[in-house]
Amino acid sequence: MRSRQDIEELEGKTLSAYAMKSKDSAGRTHEEPAHEGRTCYQRDRDRIVHAEAFRKLEYKTQVFVIFEGDYYRTRLTHTIEVAQLARTIGRNLGLNEDLIEAIALAHDLGHPPFGHAGEEALDEIVRRANPKGFNHNLRSFEIVTKFEKKYPDFPGLNLTREVLVGILKHQTVYDTPGGGVYREYKEGPTLEAQVVDIADSLAYLNHDVDDGLTSGCITEEDLMDSRLWQKAIQKAGLTPGAHNGRNMFKYQMVKELIDMQVKDLLATTDGRLKELDFKSSADVKQRKEYVVGFSSTMKTERDQLQNLLNTKLYHHWRVERMTFKAKRILGELFKVYLDNPKQLPYHIYPREEKFNEAQKHELIGNYLASMTDRFAIDEHKRLFDTYSKV
Repeated sequence: MRSRQDIEELEGKTLSAYAMKSKDSAGRTHEEPAHEGRTCYQRDRDRIVHAEAFRKLEYKTQVFVIFEGDYYRTRLTHTIEVAQLARTIGRNLGLNEDLIEAIALAHDLGHPPFGHAGEEALDEIVRRANPKGFNHNLRSFEIVTKFEKKYPDFPGLNLTREVLVGILKHQTVYDTPGGGVYREYKEGPTLEAQVVDIADSLAYLNHDVDDGLTSGCITEEDLMDSRLWQKAIQKAGLTPGAHNGRNMFKYQMVKELIDMQVKDLLATTDGRLKELDFKSSADVKQRKEYVVGFSSTMKTERDQLQNLLNTKLYHHWRVERMTFKAKRILGELFKVYLDNPKQLPYHIYPREEKFNEAQKHELIGNYLASMTDRFAIDEHKRLFDTYSKV
């Protein structure tokens, strides 16, 4: 049976020089004795999986809100896809897969219900009292450092610094690094964290194509305006309309899209790593610019496909209708709670404490952010339907 020391020794022998080794971690905010059979990053991953916020991801949606059907991606299935892609990329680059998995599983914990629509609504609500608005990276950070209460000796999950930096400095087209506390973490993200960022954008782009086609909000003809889509058709050797079923065509195309992007990413990143010649993970942390990334050609083609989705999918009338409905639900919930906070559960709004208006806004905003799509819909019915049960 392998001990933690055996696993750490194996990391030293098998991982790249620039990989973040478990034994070199900057540690935790609150000191804990090391585990005899698991590395620090394995423990982080396990703590995240057992967190309440992680379980709630099952009922938080991405683009297509839960009342549209059960085929579409949820935050949980998206998180699993990101972890799978990130581990694959990390393995090819000789990085620490346990650290990658921990960051990937935690990267979306802070998202509110109703996908992008819910985040826009919550940002508008929070800005009424806090000009910085709502940042889901910061919310994810606060969940693992404050809101998850499972240990008697410290708040949060007491994760390692590398995982916290990966959560806080997560950035994609939809994600901006958390503010405020962000500046306390001056080092750059590890390569493992950078891989998670890229895997997130990879998963987003490709599963939105899948969900968009399934919903009918975009068509194969729409996607022919994308150079990347055209290349995928050529590489797959498929002809639109002359294939064994629409679902088979869609699956093969999404698979080809992912494969092309991952191969480009690996080749481009490997070339950069050879040129930079990092001697350790400490060298990586000192460099603020990202190393993991696509070639300029692939980036241009991805941006073109992303812009196409922005126009054709995210602003489709059905998506706009979902967005409006989701915003209305959260906005009305916020108003009814603010008008009478005593409608909130005791553990959310302690009656023995006094709160000013800004604190009430923050408290209600955090409560709304913690909701799943299903809970928010049911709560809205309870509060606005005269005949609903309490």
